[in-house]
Amino acid sequence: MLHLDPAIVALVGAGVMLLVTRADVSDVLAEVEWPTLTFFLGLFVMVAGLVHTGVIETVGTWAVSAFGDNYFAAATALLFGSSVLGAFFDNIPYVATMTPVVEGMVAEIPDTGTGRALWWSFALGADFGGNGTAVAASANVVALGIAARAGHRISFWQFTRYGIVVTLVSTAMAWGYVWLRYF
Repeated sequence: MLHLDPAIVALVGAGVMLLVTRADVSDVLAEVEWPTLTFFLGLFVMVAGLVHTGVIETVGTWAVSAFGDNYFAAATALLFGSSVLGAFFDNIPYVATMTPVVEGMVAEIPDTGTGRALWWSFALGADFGGNGTAVAASANVVALGIAARAGHRISFWQFTRYGIVVTLVSTAMAWGYVWLRYF
């Protein structure tokens, strides 16, 4: 409605809150999770680089040609591929980056039900992949940062030891659901 980026709206809102509450800016800035913000900054820069260099478009073109009309194989690849990639890249930029790839695949399908299967496979894989490692979901990164600040450090490998098991089991269950529901 206002044609402003969400970041501008958020910054203006934060500025207004600081003015209204008369909080000390240095106290507020001390509470910010700077390592987490820096991590996400780098992640989004990397994703933008992949988009601008054409890597994402190349992956999309390859995916459409690789599966042809074998939609069950495409759904399976999307589910497990998104789960694996989603476990090592934060799932928010991963989904934002790969959405055009899935849109291209779905555009080639004459049946809307099969298109839904691809979207569900993509969504479930990316979501369950977010359980895999400490960096796979924004919530993981924030929670580990807060835990460390409270004196309860959880290492990447401690988290991953349990997270990978959860990811594997939930992704296998999702594959069964997609297979039974759509194919």
